[in-house]
Amino acid sequence: MKKYSFLFFLFTIVVDTGATGQSLAPHKNINDSLTYIALGDSYTTGRAVSTDQSFPYQLAALLKHKNLKVAAPVLIAQNGWRTDELLKGISNSDTSKTVDFVTLLIGVNNQFQHYGIAVYQTEFTLLLKRAVKFTGGNARHVFVLSIPDWGVTPYANGRNRDKIAEEIDQYNAINKDASEKAGANYINLTDLSRAMADDESYIAGDKLHPSGKMYSLWAQKLAAAINKQFKK
Repeated sequence: MKKYSFLFFLFTIVVDTGATGQSLAPHKNINDSLTYIALGDSYTTGRAVSTDQSFPYQLAALLKHKNLKVAAPVLIAQNGWRTDELLKGISNSDTSKTVDFVTLLIGVNNQFQHYGIAVYQTEFTLLLKRAVKFTGGNARHVFVLSIPDWGVTPYANGRNRDKIAEEIDQYNAINKDASEKAGANYINLTDLSRAMADDESYIAGDKLHPSGKMYSLWAQKLAAAINKQFKK
């Protein structure tokens, strides 16, 4: 058995396809519910926490309190997915309609499985284009999240944490550069994951994934960026 099989298991969950987006008019009434697709892996599905504690669902609830109604998010995400698997997941999904905004967080499994940074660059660029397409070509309604540093979690005890951090930074340099070139929003979660490393209340019971408390911080950062775009 390969050495990464256990972590891959921890990053495995079903795709949430319980909500679908509706076709949107070019000038949507602000009183209508915003539609939202979340693209990613276990960080998006919310491994080891309840669905309502995952960041997409906390984000929707938070935006509602800020007077921005959001329909239930559509998740195209599964634990363990690399960039190539997310590309396949999008192609195999029945979600083809335009939505108001998209979040994209992918790459931790590429890094853990040593999938190749050049491949990540190519596939992340393709994913970003797919994300922009979901918004009808509006890159400012795409919100890319940096890859958190799982090397600071208890699960990484005994591993080379410095090497993990260095590789995570390399992957994030790629997704940040691509996001800026495309005109998408970029949200830094990596520094946040490192800043909270000494407080295990920010880590789920599996000692690897974020807790609902950490996802709340992610949702707050996203809500601020989304409000900036939709309340101009």
